[in-house]
Amino acid sequence: MLTQSKRINIAGVEVSPDHYIGGKRVSSASTFQVISPIDESVMGEVAAGGQAEIDLAVQAAKEAFPAWAALGPSGRAPYLKKLADVIEAHLEELAIVETTNNGSLLEASRLRVMKRGAMNIRFFAEWAETLKGESWEANGVQYSVHYDPSGVSGLITPWNAPFMLSTWKVGPALAAGNTVVIKPPEWAPFTCSLLADFAEEAGLPAGVLNVVQGIGEDAGAALTAHPDVTRISFTGSEETGKIIGKAAADRIVPVSLELGGKSPLIVFADCDFAAALRTALGQYDNAGQVCLAGTRILVEESIAKDFIEGMKTGAKELVLGDPRKPETHVGPLITREHLERVQGFVERARAAGAEVAYGGGVSSALGGLYFEPTLFINVPEDAEILQREVFGPVLTLQTFKTEEEAIALANHTDYGLAATIFTGDEERANRVGAAVTAGTVWVNTFFARDLSAPFGGAKNSGIGREGGNWSFEFFCDVKTLAKRSGSFQ
Repeated sequence: MLTQSKRINIAGVEVSPDHYIGGKRVSSASTFQVISPIDESVMGEVAAGGQAEIDLAVQAAKEAFPAWAALGPSGRAPYLKKLADVIEAHLEELAIVETTNNGSLLEASRLRVMKRGAMNIRFFAEWAETLKGESWEANGVQYSVHYDPSGVSGLITPWNAPFMLSTWKVGPALAAGNTVVIKPPEWAPFTCSLLADFAEEAGLPAGVLNVVQGIGEDAGAALTAHPDVTRISFTGSEETGKIIGKAAADRIVPVSLELGGKSPLIVFADCDFAAALRTALGQYDNAGQVCLAGTRILVEESIAKDFIEGMKTGAKELVLGDPRKPETHVGPLITREHLERVQGFVERARAAGAEVAYGGGVSSALGGLYFEPTLFINVPEDAEILQREVFGPVLTLQTFKTEEEAIALANHTDYGLAATIFTGDEERANRVGAAVTAGTVWVNTFFARDLSAPFGGAKNSGIGREGGNWSFEFFCDVKTLAKRSGSFQ
């Protein structure tokens, strides 16, 4: 099992298809294919881990934990800052590998997404160095709060932004003093494999960061059920989140779940119309495969006709095509299986009586996994397309007359990850922002993220918050030390 497989060449970048366990590349007896969504070609065979590989990785992480935890924040920070430096030195390779692997736009990866990976690592390393628990005195007792590393963290990441979202979890977990086992997405594992290379280049001690590839039902299930895993952080589907939640509950293990959304984008008549329209069209980013996307557009009735016409005009200008080309706005869906899922939603919406304003199917010119940007209007109130996460380039548009109706429509879903509001009235923004159920509410902007702010979802969008102190409250055992004042010689 300790043999090393030949590396796979992806657009000129050599990537290991093997796991990374205890500082070594480890193969498996079985493998699985990884397909590029750009042309549905086989990128390579990747080691498929299961219980045995997870056991090895967790053991390696467990053995590395005491020394890593003992370094303290200031001792761990140089390793993590070096890791951020290494990531920054390889942004181009990361961008082309991720785009080839999951079909995301290359320009976006180059300019923003991969840089966020380095920023995530560096931010949490620096935050941990300044993290001071509260202290106070009450009734003659001195109280202080301490953040103790908890042990081995199991991190399961999604395919739509695998590298950036891996570092979002790895950064605080390692900065907190935990060691980690990452289970990358089987549809897009390659940039997580590169992350292991970068950890080795940065000099992280063996066993501090481990990567086990595999199918969720095998590697993922083994990781979340492992008795030596003390924290589980998962980003993905609601269905898988429920399974992970049950596994964590069986062992009373803290779990952080970010499970997607069906977010509203609320447009009032007094808004900056051009900005709201531009933001609405921007929801087709990454072919709609974005958990935060405002897929339910809610427009005040008095401007709805103009807004729909603006969406139609803007959609015609969106270039659907090869994500490696700079002129492309919308790339492919991730797999044939996912394409069929999106098609199913669209077909059922049509059957329920929803009207297609534009789009509605696979591109006749491109074929493959390229699905047209689609907008549904006149959708029946309780149609599935308004309730379930499609995770494709499919939006709905509903109208409202009053602020109260807008709030009711916004909250008419089982999800609560995010919401976006466009209005020129600050008091209205405050009222609606307070009334909408969501983990994050943006006003006259979209996707503004400061890493010190809490992030997570309400209702079926998940459990827990990460970011800033919230990440350390999750990944650490928060301890209170109470000392009787004046009791020491």
